[in-house]
Amino acid sequence: MRIGIVVHGPNIIDSGYALKLIDLLKGYGDVKVRLGGTMGRTAVIDASLENLIDISRKLVPSDSLKIFHDDGVDVIFLLNYGKSDVTGQVFGYKVYNHYIEKIDDNSIPVIQIERPGEDDGSIIPWNNDLDLVFELSDKLGLDIVKPEEVYERHIRQDNAGLNQRIVHGVSPGENIMVNSVVIGKTNSDRLTLIAKDNHIVDIVGGELKSHGLEKLGEVDLDSAIIKTGLLRHAKVTPRVISNEKPDEFKVTFLDHAGEDVYKFRDSSLVITVGDDTTLISSDILYRFDIPVIGITDGDLDKVVEDGFKVNNSIIFEVESGFDDIIGQNIKREIFNGKAESLDFKNIDEVENKILEIIKNINCNYKINYIE
Repeated sequence: MRIGIVVHGPNIIDSGYALKLIDLLKGYGDVKVRLGGTMGRTAVIDASLENLIDISRKLVPSDSLKIFHDDGVDVIFLLNYGKSDVTGQVFGYKVYNHYIEKIDDNSIPVIQIERPGEDDGSIIPWNNDLDLVFELSDKLGLDIVKPEEVYERHIRQDNAGLNQRIVHGVSPGENIMVNSVVIGKTNSDRLTLIAKDNHIVDIVGGELKSHGLEKLGEVDLDSAIIKTGLLRHAKVTPRVISNEKPDEFKVTFLDHAGEDVYKFRDSSLVITVGDDTTLISSDILYRFDIPVIGITDGDLDKVVEDGFKVNNSIIFEVESGFDDIIGQNIKREIFNGKAESLDFKNIDEVENKILEIIKNINCNYKINYIE
């Protein structure tokens, strides 16, 4: 068989089950593997699996499934390790439905393996009744859950209104991220987001963060990527890959946390704006030995367990609400509408220019040097 495997998220990789399942499926035929999602990329790098799992493109899981569909494989597997059986099965339902909206012929079997090794782990044959499902269920000790069971248990209530979305598997005190922007915090184990005219206007089971909603702007609540809690749970030792440095000192600007941070891996220095953006991007760029200059205002929502930063990175903490203002001034004065700047010889010159920008708007600040 020609087997396509889509691996989603860091948890299935950090647990070791991604590699175990890939090795198992190799016994059934020719296997090709690619990542679906963004946060799993650092986990792939840390596990030295980038030669096995294709992370070359930033793709949502349904697009990764579609690539295998277009390649004409015989079966597609989706490997995931959700926070609970509910979150994992709902995730699979949404991915599968986004996938079938993108294809003309739904004849290729799609099988999800969810939370392997857990008591509530499952295998879900989304569009098939293959003997392979029963064989893998027996080998892995996973219950077979039919698609109609997922719908009846977890999905049906989501259709109560077009502008409501129930988020499953949450716990009190967790950050709520919509399309990589933190928009609030949970205060219950039941969460519903409510939108009007493509803007989130209310929440049940949590508290909204107005500054986050401003950053988020318009959003399609049905297709939005929503996460709660930590983006990566495992305590890890990051693996640093030595990149070939550019001949000139290349400075780039990271606009928001939802951007593809990996496209900045040929930079000498990356300027980041916002606490969460700086935390996430510096943690990823650490793998490529790239320092950051972060503009923050102390409004940090912990979205990763440890935020690694390269030595010589500089973090400016400014008055509340001024980080975005300073960021726009930096974008205008340093980059002048361009994606990069080659006007500086080193990080000290960039620091001095940013200090000039901050002082010109009469904003209080303090500087943290990473050593």
